[in-house]
Amino acid sequence: MNVYFPIAEISVNIFVLLGLGGIVGVLSGMFGVGGGFILTPLLFFIGIPPAVAVATGSNQIVASSFSGVLAHFKRKTVDMKMGYILLVGGITGSLIGVQIFSYLKSIGQVELFVTLTYVVFLGLIGALMFIESLSAIVKSRKAVKVGKARHHTWIQGLPFKTRFRTSKLYISVIPPVIVGFIVGVLSAIMGVGGGFIMVPAMIYVLGMPTKVVIGTSLFQIIFVAAFTTMMHAMENQTVDLALALVLIVSGVIGAQIGTRLGLKLKAEQLRILLALLVLAVCFKLAFGLIIEPSELFTAK
Repeated sequence: MNVYFPIAEISVNIFVLLGLGGIVGVLSGMFGVGGGFILTPLLFFIGIPPAVAVATGSNQIVASSFSGVLAHFKRKTVDMKMGYILLVGGITGSLIGVQIFSYLKSIGQVELFVTLTYVVFLGLIGALMFIESLSAIVKSRKAVKVGKARHHTWIQGLPFKTRFRTSKLYISVIPPVIVGFIVGVLSAIMGVGGGFIMVPAMIYVLGMPTKVVIGTSLFQIIFVAAFTTMMHAMENQTVDLALALVLIVSGVIGAQIGTRLGLKLKAEQLRILLALLVLAVCFKLAFGLIIEPSELFTAK
């Protein structure tokens, strides 16, 4: 059954959209990511215009992240103080990101830029996560005790330190603000929650425990994605509410399922699965650039 979406100017099978939203919701609950890094490319693949996919996908990210974070609040695995500091950088970054997106849209280069950005970031992050996670699994099988999250001396030496009791950290607020800023820019340009950047950064740069990272990441994603959606609606008029509603309904249900599945897996297993997923999306997008250059570079 096909449904016509006016802003996207395309008819899409409703069951396909429900399936996409559900899958992304499961990923959100399992890995602490908004899921936009896979939803936005999938929307490209079924014919949704890039500008609409990026802006509308943020709505679904808000819903699935909110659904997922509720379960983490019950388990007290959300570092609220860290989340608020990440938000300072996230909101600032999203403001700048929307302006960049508007400029790219005006010169007709949104699709090319977004795709290239996905390939670069997903390839880099996915490769690093896969190597580290595989190493951790090998060490655990050899019964070698894996130490706690590494503390980087350059972070320890930064000013404006504060204590994050839930994460059991005493570090500067500067790195979380920078991480939040980068995620905010990516959220606006790529239509992502930024969890694929946020989660590794919180584990390997900030040194947060994995069990706290997922809930805190989802908390930050809710507000940054909501703000980004609002800005896109006002600046670019590219938010298709009908399309967003379909994705939201299935995403909320999927997030609850994903949260339960995530609790059954070890931290190393979660990270390596996320790495494989990130790399798969990266290769698909890169392959599309190679086999379809005429569509991406055609001047109008």
